[in-house]
Amino acid sequence: MLPALAELFDRAPQGPGIRIEKLGPLAPFLAAPGAIADLASRLLGRLARPVRAIAFDKSPHTNWALGWHQDRTINVAARADVAGYGPWTVKQGHLHVQPPFALIEAMLTLRIHLDPVTPDNAPLEIALGSQRAGLIAEPLIPDVVAASELCACLAEPGDIWAYATPILHASRRSVSTGPRRVLQVDYSADSLPAPLEWALDISGETLS
Repeated sequence: MLPALAELFDRAPQGPGIRIEKLGPLAPFLAAPGAIADLASRLLGRLARPVRAIAFDKSPHTNWALGWHQDRTINVAARADVAGYGPWTVKQGHLHVQPPFALIEAMLTLRIHLDPVTPDNAPLEIALGSQRAGLIAEPLIPDVVAASELCACLAEPGDIWAYATPILHASRRSVSTGPRRVLQVDYSADSLPAPLEWALDISGETLS
């Protein structure tokens, strides 16, 4: 799988958090019956499917920090007025909407590492147990983080970190001279209410 992951990063534009529209050669690994999809199915249920993929390529040339936050939006194919879904945002040209938080609470996030993640190159930090607090109001996030045990998600190439999508997480700027390439894939076992549809193309077609 790592060669296909390296190909994805070679083709993707540089920048923080590049949204991937098509899984391309990664589809046999990330979508059923692939090995990583099997992991998602064991954790989330047999209907789990990848619904969003984001390539993070943090290096001395593309470096950033991200404060503590919850992931609260999903990537959809087209806008439609559906009760409980909103507000709407556009991230790097990709349409996102905030769904009922129960949908986020039922999701799983996998982070697949192409490079070593060390204390120097900005490992993802998570606040253990914070996913059980539900939707956390922005002013309360610092208090929840302060009351939580924190974990830095160190990794080796090929390692996969799995966590509940609503967990509080953050990332500092890297102080390393090497890259830190990670593919983050969100999984859901839920269908969206018509006419909303997940945006990610899970076929094996060529990467866009």
